[in-house]
Amino acid sequence: MPTQPDLRRYLNIRSSMGGSLRHDGRRLAFLNDTTGVLQVWTVDGPGLWPEQRTFYPDRITFVSYSPASHALIFGKDEGGNEQDQFYLMDDEGLDIRPLTAMPSARHMWGAWSHDGQRIAFTATRDNPAEFYPYVMDLARGEIELVTELPGYNVVTKWMPNDDALIIIRFTSNANSDLFFLDLATGEARHLTPHEGDVLYQAAEPLPDGSGLLILTDEGRDFLNLAVYDLATGEVHSLGEYNWDQEELALTPDGRWLGVLSNEDGYGVLEIRDRLHETHTTIEGLPHGVLAGLTAGRDGKTFLLTATSSTEALNVWAVDAERGTVTRWTASSLATLPPEALVEPELVRYPSFDGLTIPAFYFKPRAATGAFPVVIDIHGGPEAQRRPLFSPVTQYLVSQGYAVLAPNVRGSAGYGKSYMHLDDVYRRMDSVADIKAAYEWLIREGGAAPDKVAVYGGSYGGFMVLSALTTYPELWAAGVDIVGIANFVTFLENTSAYRRKVREAEYGSLERDRDFLQSISPLTHVDRITAPLVVIHGANDPRVPVGEAEQVVAALQERQVPVEYLCYPDEGHGFAKLENRLDAYPKVVAFLDHYVKRPG
Repeated sequence: MPTQPDLRRYLNIRSSMGGSLRHDGRRLAFLNDTTGVLQVWTVDGPGLWPEQRTFYPDRITFVSYSPASHALIFGKDEGGNEQDQFYLMDDEGLDIRPLTAMPSARHMWGAWSHDGQRIAFTATRDNPAEFYPYVMDLARGEIELVTELPGYNVVTKWMPNDDALIIIRFTSNANSDLFFLDLATGEARHLTPHEGDVLYQAAEPLPDGSGLLILTDEGRDFLNLAVYDLATGEVHSLGEYNWDQEELALTPDGRWLGVLSNEDGYGVLEIRDRLHETHTTIEGLPHGVLAGLTAGRDGKTFLLTATSSTEALNVWAVDAERGTVTRWTASSLATLPPEALVEPELVRYPSFDGLTIPAFYFKPRAATGAFPVVIDIHGGPEAQRRPLFSPVTQYLVSQGYAVLAPNVRGSAGYGKSYMHLDDVYRRMDSVADIKAAYEWLIREGGAAPDKVAVYGGSYGGFMVLSALTTYPELWAAGVDIVGIANFVTFLENTSAYRRKVREAEYGSLERDRDFLQSISPLTHVDRITAPLVVIHGANDPRVPVGEAEQVVAALQERQVPVEYLCYPDEGHGFAKLENRLDAYPKVVAFLDHYVKRPG
């Protein structure tokens, strides 16, 4: 019988993502973590040998080719602090020039001008709480503040004549607006005044400048494709689709439109021929998660990153004319035997009020009798657990665990009505969905009643701590990764630009402080009896490390078994392989000791 690969083998599986195609189509730049942290690589054709172009100890967060030359721009932070700085590089990696050079500010990438002479982005350069829009002339090296447009703004596109920008301003993860920013006058015209929560998630200017192709849930429950008329301000729907259409990309001539949809967690790519008004669903991509859709300069190629539960992340190209797909990068599952990997079952279980909760259920192949289960809870909360490759999940399943990944109320992907079901005073209803998951696992899922653990990161960490305090009798153990322990201290100490956006979901300190304190796990920490692992990055700008320290101190005082792993060179999660190789074997050993135990 072959020996089962150890966890390090799983964790060493490489990922390739975030591809950008050179304007001549002959070279792809992408991010790859072969060295243990994401760096810029290039490859000159599908299946050819790639070359590493950057060699930093910290992660690269994006890479983007100029539309008119061999120049690249990439972003990099330090130690996971998310204070991205931009760099200009030739695509041989021989000449790298810093562009922004303000480590105290966070910079969010926007877009190149069509002629490749300027870039537009938003940053906290002049106000730590606001992302103002900036334009940089690359030849002169000058950064110009266009206007003090307040809010969490993102540059999405330049208009065709490079005389204006389209900006999306997010006031929460469920509410946003479009702005037309005239670069000559600095006037920011508000395109989408509205009441209540409406999301505008993407905008692609039409080549003639008359309007924008957008994705919006205005007047509906799901994000769908529409056209915004810049002359009249009218929004014209382009069909009704009962799943979110998440991303779009338009070729430079406007003929081919790519639309990524999310159908029950699975990605679907549709290519629309706007000249002949035809639609084609693309086959041959991994049956999992599709993201990062962009259009090449050749007028027919689309790029995207794709993965599935049993396939590593890779960059793929789609030929719009032929409807064919080509994998450009070569990340693989290395020597892992295919039979070691498991596809999840998409299940649904009832919660306390009759609401049906969707979940992905990974079951061990050779399970006999009741088995241990890890409930893996996503962050966000306006996020979604989807069928992408997770080395930790696959390893746990290979070791006899089942893993249930629920999308509790408040998750994205199931319509905005579902996403609002956990807002503010309904927060604990989502925690009750985890109790319902436990009950379903015992009733129908084959779980051993005394061998169920809760596991989650970020907001999922809050859910772990809240499950442990609200239903302490259910759990064998918990794993809290960069989790929120106290909503009051979290909101007081999170980055200034994040507080307003997060208060829209959780409640405000001014209005809801007493309620936020009452539902915070730290308020009820004396109810925790299950052993706990707490993992955090010292540089976390989203959930400050003090959240972890409070929980650990409280449990140590009560002599509840707690293991604390704090990494000085990480932020909100793991960017570095060496830290994953340290943390996850300890997590698995912890679960084996407290959950997968005899008896």
